[in-house]
Amino acid sequence: MEFIKGMDISTLIEQKQYGAKYYDDGVEGDLFDILMNNGCNSVRLRLWNDPYDGDGNAYGAGTNDINKVMALSKRAKAHNMSTLLDLHYSDFWADPGKQNVPKAWRGLGVDELEEAVYKYTVKVMKRLHDEDAAPGMVQVGNEVTNGLLWPTGKKPNYDNIARYISAGIRGVREVDKDVPIMIHLDNGGFNEMYVDWFDNYMTRGENFDIIGLSYYPFWHGSLDELEFNMNDMAKRYGKKICIAEVSMGFTMEDYRSYEKKPTDELKGMATRPELVENLDYPMTKEGQRDFMIDVMTRVSKVPGGLGFYYWEPGWIPVPNVGWATEAALKYTGEKGPGGNEWANQALFDYEGNALPALKAIRDFTVD
Repeated sequence: MEFIKGMDISTLIEQKQYGAKYYDDGVEGDLFDILMNNGCNSVRLRLWNDPYDGDGNAYGAGTNDINKVMALSKRAKAHNMSTLLDLHYSDFWADPGKQNVPKAWRGLGVDELEEAVYKYTVKVMKRLHDEDAAPGMVQVGNEVTNGLLWPTGKKPNYDNIARYISAGIRGVREVDKDVPIMIHLDNGGFNEMYVDWFDNYMTRGENFDIIGLSYYPFWHGSLDELEFNMNDMAKRYGKKICIAEVSMGFTMEDYRSYEKKPTDELKGMATRPELVENLDYPMTKEGQRDFMIDVMTRVSKVPGGLGFYYWEPGWIPVPNVGWATEAALKYTGEKGPGGNEWANQALFDYEGNALPALKAIRDFTVD
């Protein structure tokens, strides 16, 4: 299998809607073209069940409904790229800090939620297949470290966690019995947590193919810890390994002026200074490049190491494309602000120019 050099480009349609432009060697181009020309062979696309409020107001951050996923999947196929479908089973972000039940499923019991997951998964998979936009890999749940469909599927209730994930796996298999299926956790350097999670799941849940890890160096431990965990997961469980989310900053320079909103409406960068003091590589363009070479080298040497997906390489700072709109914050119950906190970790600078890390990805070969 070809080493995956993947990109999560879920915000792209909204990015372009609000004026994002991308350049490679000073020449403006389509993001898909630029990525393809730099060796990228797969895209990852998140899917939210219903990312709109009752009045039709979008939740933002890409507002990734089935129509957007369909459009991006078709563009990927036209560029000879495969697609990793990332099923969140929520109307908005699902991660270790929140796993909100979709609005349409609120009030359902465990048996009903299990059935809802299955039916929804079948519906999505059938539509993608019918529209000639079938995924090449499917992720059942997003960063399910602490479970999914809270509160009934919240860790440590592994019985329900396994029921919900297994329902999704059965739904995928109902439509495509051969597509590889991933289970994805965050905190890729935390081996003890991974062992506990998968030991519990393996005795309860449906079989799957790939263990996916998120690895953000300012949150998830050292590269040595990531490497140890990937090798241990491959050996311990006999699964293929993929870094489902990874990124690294190229600067600590502020970018909020690009978003053209008052400072109190902007979130600011996730990479706070105290988080980046002890990273293996500095937050510079060269540091980002060297970090990615190191990550690619390490995952390529893991038995069954498939590759990586860089998280949101094109999420540069433009107006109106932040983490969440007011409608989204009402759904999640979180406080704002909802601006972009990731722009200094893209693979393009604030003006949309491709960075050296993208060339390093292009030039990387597996020994």
